[in-house]
Amino acid sequence: MSNEDKSIHEFDFNLICEYFSGMKRQGPGSEEITIKALSFIDNLSGKSRIADLGCGTGGQTMTLAQHTQGQITGLDLFPGFITLFNRNAERLNLQNRVKGFVGSMENLPFQNGELDLIWSEGAIANIGFEKGLTYWKGFLKKGGYVAVTYESWFTNERPAEIEKWWVDAVPEIATIGHNISIMQKTGYIPVAAFTVPENCWIDNYFIPQKTWQEEFLKKYAGNKTVETFIALMKREAELYSKYKQYYGYVFYIGKKI
Repeated sequence: MSNEDKSIHEFDFNLICEYFSGMKRQGPGSEEITIKALSFIDNLSGKSRIADLGCGTGGQTMTLAQHTQGQITGLDLFPGFITLFNRNAERLNLQNRVKGFVGSMENLPFQNGELDLIWSEGAIANIGFEKGLTYWKGFLKKGGYVAVTYESWFTNERPAEIEKWWVDAVPEIATIGHNISIMQKTGYIPVAAFTVPENCWIDNYFIPQKTWQEEFLKKYAGNKTVETFIALMKREAELYSKYKQYYGYVFYIGKKI
């Protein structure tokens, strides 16, 4: 297997965690886009219970907290992310409403019908779009919402190079229309679907990685695994600039029937 064929899933958890801990965001997104998605969600109050699954260090969670009331629980597999998440909540004086826990989106610690809103930016691919929507629905109240960003094709056809890259990374990647039909099939009314704009990838995800990559390579000079990992991250940025008209993240918002 050549280095170009490696996917991020084959690298050590701790390496991935350390790399992404150095950044404000662990994936493409922005404060504006989180707020826009939130504008489609009704009925939130001081009593609302919200979960952010695959929350990372909480970039989007803190935005959510500043624009909603109620309790927010962040969940992520990486303990290092959760430490930073709780530190960020304290720094913004949100620790009474926002708490992060180490846990899996495949084994949620909530009661059936407990949540008003499930949020997840850039993480549902880890469980699978259909599987995640189906499983998570049980934890939502009737009329509760799910809001996720998910890698999607913008076109029906695309060049083989980018097709291969994304099918390796997200085997179930599909078109926006297909994903909306999955949302309906799994028991939600599709409320909105919109693409996450280019600046969320370039300004908020790829550009911040550049200086960090140099520091990381210095810190681990001569470490082949780290070099391979950084090469993979650089390749992701190159492919995006070459093929961004074919794919990106889409925000899908659904209401439980």
